Formats: sequence, C-alpha cells, structure tokens
Amino acid sequence: MGFSLVNLMGSQLMQKEGHQKSLKFDFFNKRRDLSISFKLPKSRIQSGRMHMCRGEAMEFEKRTSPNEVKKELEKCYELIERLGRGVLYLGSSRMGPDHPHFLQTQELGREVAMLLKCTSWSGVGPGLMDAATRGALQAGKPVGGFKIAREAGEWTASNFHPYLATGTYLTCRFFSARKHGLVDAAVRRNASERTAVIALPGGIGTLDEIFEILALIQLQRIGSELPVPFILMNYDSFYSKLFEFLDECEVSGAVSKGEVASLWKICSGNSEALKYLAEFYDLPQSSCSEG
Repeated sequence: MGFSLVNLMGSQLMQKEGHQKSLKFDFFNKRRDLSISFKLPKSRIQSGRMHMCRGEAMEFEKRTSPNEVKKELEKCYELIERLGRGVLYLGSSRMGPDHPHFLQTQELGREVAMLLKCTSWSGVGPGLMDAATRGALQAGKPVGGFKIAREAGEWTASNFHPYLATGTYLTCRFFSARKHGLVDAAVRRNASERTAVIALPGGIGTLDEIFEILALIQLQRIGSELPVPFILMNYDSFYSKLFEFLDECEVSGAVSKGEVASLWKICSGNSEALKYLAEFYDLPQSSCSEG
C-alpha cells in the first residue's frame, strides 16, 4: 500500500511493505535522493497512523480507552485546585521576543497579575503565551498551564517547560483534556474569585480557542453562573478584518445584532484592558500600563 504526497520540493512516498512490518520512506527532489527504512512492531503500526510533516515521520496513538482521557482530565482539575483559578491567556505561539506584541503582552501579564492577584494560566507554550507567563512571574504571582508537547512554532518538542517548575503545569496528551483544563481555569465558582479570559493576537489555534469559549459563554455552558470577563486585545488593529467578517454575519442574519459585542470587550491597548478589569471587579487601579 503506498501514499504519494507532492509538495514544492518534490514528491514523498510512504510505503508499507506487506506483512514485513516495516515502513519505507523515499524522498525525491532535484537536489538529492534519500531513502529511509526502519522497522516497527506490528502492534504499533496498527494502533497509530504515520504522518509526513517537513520530512519527518510522526506516530499518533489512538485513544484505546475513554479512561485515558478521564484520567488526564482529573489531573487537569487537580492542578487547577492546587494553584487556583485566574486569568487565562490565549495567543500566538509564533510571535517571539522580537515581535512588538511580545513586550506588550509581557507588560499586560505583569499588570493584570498585580491588579487581580491571581494565578495566570496559558498553554505555557512559546510566543505570546510565554510573554504572559514571564509578566506574571515578574509580578511575583503564580502561573500554571496545560502544555502540548509540540507547539506550532516548534519552540520545543519536549514534554518539559524550559524554566517552569514541573508542578506548575501539565503536559497533556489529549487536546480535549487540555481544552477542558484551560476553560475551567477561568471559571468563577464564587464572587471572591477574580478570573478572566484575555485573547491576544494569534492564528488558527488561538481563533479556535476564542470562539469555543465565546460559544460556551453565549450558551451559558462555561460552567459558571457568575460572569467571566472576556477581553480581546486588538493590538495594532490585528483583528479588524475579523470584526468586518462578524459585521457581515450580522447583516446576513447568521448572528443577531449586537450579539457578539455583548460577549467580549475589545481593547486596543493594555491601559484600556486594565481599566475594564478594575471596573469589573470594583478594584482601585493604582498603576496602568500604556500600549
């Protein structure tokens, strides 16, 4: 059985050789010819799928039992109970320290942690997630998160975070468990808890998380009777085209007029976001970060 993939560099062939329990990958392009063969146990071939990505072979294991997901969910909730709920940051894993949004996010993470005095949560990946984490640590406040071994930005393929203590984050095997953990970290169980969701500029993964949580809020399924503030950081008009699309959705009748606007607070800079959170929780705002 063979599979053929064609890309800009040439063609890639993945071949499973009969009953010999081996996989062979051949790469052909104008610059070089490369053939790689290796053997895998039969059970591993049957339990997973091989994918080609940037010339690498990766195996993804199937869920052999719902108990595997359940156990990971329990670990997520245990971590949240231990570290405390707080502010959840969603954002790009690709915008590194040389990006202007990185510094803005780091300042925001520091100021929000000082204002709300709560745990800062994220996917503890690279990019803007890392910026928010660093900001919270600068404020001397706790951080926590739910990691996936491989981020889109290829920050690290390790299960371990480069500088956070292992007891402050969980490396998740299942995205479903990770998403449950991220949402629950921002749920308010009582009036004394100060939580929020802060969405930063990002790509497909960030948009997925943004609209998933917005849908939960809209349908009153986020798991909290108390309102959870949702802030969208529109740094440098990053999301302006998205707003235009949502306006078109209103015109076409896909969403009701004002429906989306009622679900979030759009902020162009950090000072606006801090002011909104201070008013939401009736807190004195001693300092305010510009930008």
